Amino acid sequence: LDEMLKSKDDSISGKTVAISGSGNVATFAAEKVNHRGGKVVTLSDSSGFIYDPDGVDQEKLNWIKDLKNIRRGRISEYTDKFKKAEFRLGEKPWGVSVDLAMPCATQNEISTGEAKTLLANGCMGVAEGANMPTEIGGIHAFLGAKILFAPAKAANAGGVAMSGLEMSQNSERRSWSNDELRALLRELMTGIHASCQEAGKQKDGWTNYMAGANIAGFKKVADAMLAFGVV
Repeated sequence: LDEMLKSKDDSISGKTVAISGSGNVATFAAEKVNHRGGKVVTLSDSSGFIYDPDGVDQEKLNWIKDLKNIRRGRISEYTDKFKKAEFRLGEKPWGVSVDLAMPCATQNEISTGEAKTLLANGCMGVAEGANMPTEIGGIHAFLGAKILFAPAKAANAGGVAMSGLEMSQNSERRSWSNDELRALLRELMTGIHASCQEAGKQKDGWTNYMAGANIAGFKKVADAMLAFGVV
């Protein structure tokens, strides 16, 4: 999402962001948004979501990590600690007016109707952090509106990339520092964005990252098959 915005001479800084989930993927995404000057206003679990108009800053995020990972509590407890926040029982955060959305919880969590609500409320970009979190009708709505849309196969590639880096680290019997790993991951994700952008560029200048991810992924597999003499 950061790279997509940069391609438009824009950034996450100053943007409001709705994130679903409150596990490792969601809290990591929230940290990155905070680091880049954005404001995370929602997080969720299976019981509902919290909306904090002041933003879930790093201190609040650390509290959530303790709540979910150590105390095994529910996200609703957030409003007991932070009084300005609201808890919305049984709802998902996609009705909140935000600039950016990052679904990081479950498959098919953004319905067609919720995608249209996000668009009607001015959402300009969606990056999928979970495994296929948007229904096909919602994807068509995002693509039809020509917003920035990063499909899971590209936006969520960091986890696969980290596994690859771990395997390389083990085979070489070496240990990279956290800073080195972040730099390597950043380089990999920047390369993925560039490949998707090149393959998905349309005649009117808009980038269809869904098509770009499919084309770039197919090309990478095809090149590997040719290199190994499979075809």
